[in-house]
Amino acid sequence: MPTSNTQAAAYPSKTETGSMTSYRWKICGLLFFATTINYLDRQVLSLTWKDKLVPEFHWTDSDYGTITALFSIFYAISMLFAGKFVDWMDTKKGFLWAIGIWSAGACIHALCGIGTSGILTGNWLVGFEGAKNSIAAFDKVSVVTTTSVSLFIFARFVLALGEAGNFPAAIKSTAEYFPKKDRALATSIFNAGATVGALAAPVTIPFIAKAWGWEMAFLMIGALGFVWMFFWSFMYKKPEANPAVNPQELEYIRQDITADAALAVPIIENRNKVSFGDCFKYRQTWAFAFGKFMTDGVWWFYLFWTPAYLKDIYKMSSTESALPLFVLYMITLLSIIGGWLPTFFVEKKGMNPYEGRMKAMLIFAFFPLLALLAQPLGHYSSWLPVIIIGIAGAAHQSWSANIFSTVGDMFPKKAIATITGIGGMAGGLGAFIINKGSGVLFEHAGTTQMQFAGFQGKEAGYFIIFSICAVAYLIGWAVMKTLVPQYKPITDL
Repeated sequence: MPTSNTQAAAYPSKTETGSMTSYRWKICGLLFFATTINYLDRQVLSLTWKDKLVPEFHWTDSDYGTITALFSIFYAISMLFAGKFVDWMDTKKGFLWAIGIWSAGACIHALCGIGTSGILTGNWLVGFEGAKNSIAAFDKVSVVTTTSVSLFIFARFVLALGEAGNFPAAIKSTAEYFPKKDRALATSIFNAGATVGALAAPVTIPFIAKAWGWEMAFLMIGALGFVWMFFWSFMYKKPEANPAVNPQELEYIRQDITADAALAVPIIENRNKVSFGDCFKYRQTWAFAFGKFMTDGVWWFYLFWTPAYLKDIYKMSSTESALPLFVLYMITLLSIIGGWLPTFFVEKKGMNPYEGRMKAMLIFAFFPLLALLAQPLGHYSSWLPVIIIGIAGAAHQSWSANIFSTVGDMFPKKAIATITGIGGMAGGLGAFIINKGSGVLFEHAGTTQMQFAGFQGKEAGYFIIFSICAVAYLIGWAVMKTLVPQYKPITDL
């Protein structure tokens, strides 16, 4: 299809009518902090379970795998409806509900010890230390494990229910405040909050847990979401109703109306509701969903299991692993390139947004192949797998920013949160499989001292999962490109 001349006119780099405000970047900053809090909340468990919860509740790898896997499936199902909820409530109220629920869920984790003690002994009026003493005195270990796992599963359900609203609301906000050519950059910036949250977690959470107990780690991190809600309530308005957005900035934000007209792509918005059945009629929906299914679980595996990996293979405690994890997620911050690269392809190479995004995603899909070397090189130094996982994580976040932006490229705004929710559900299903499978595999490998490709025990198990993570992106990209080979916006939804 034609590119250079038409698209150069359709996607101007700046307004011609004077200086414009930049309030859209303040909104992007709010989205960044929301995503940071989102990932801090989900990381508390992974950074405390080996050192704090295993001695108290006698969990195995399989128990932890069950908790994380069910979180993934709760998140997946919630994502399906979170998108619809955000489209129905609209962006501002939808986001407030989402972060309020997940912050409450994060805090509920802190009460699981007291809940376990209450169920086992009938005494609910105990503090955190009293609960620990009651649990330690209870002689049926299997009952302690089953009860505590069940309570943590409930807490993860509430957390997942709220956290599922983050990305549909954030992607919808980005579509409202940014033109198509800038959405990948904006998405990569707020999506970097996932990395910053993961970065801040190992240098804060283990030390909070060590000083004041694992319960306070959940409570203190969970409370951050309530602070964010205050700022969102006062700062977010639609750009056309926001006095902080001047006419020049509003013109820049809405430039895609001109672009679509120039490209003869009329966007029909004559219905208020978009059904799931309508969405699944389009290959674009299936392409997005499959890409998320193949790759989201990889990131969640790295997020949930890397602290355990450092503990199991390199015998690091949660505080000892703080520096390696910090370095790992510092490397992941390279994902900011993920937003810049497709913009370069659009502005400098004359590609349409989808074409530029898919080319960037193909480039990013090759970097995770390095994960094949993580376990072999780990025999030389534990820093080598840390660096490799960091690079793979950066590639994932770059991929993620762009795959999210393909939704805004091809679907009308009223359907964006719904489609994002469908993709999130698919990604959650993939994460369920890899998290539960990992827990079962690691426990089996450790118990039987399984051998595979020259590795033994849990090392063999980790090598198998790293190998799956390595090839997932290329498979996902190939299927997406097959389903949607060219830029084709939806015009009849």
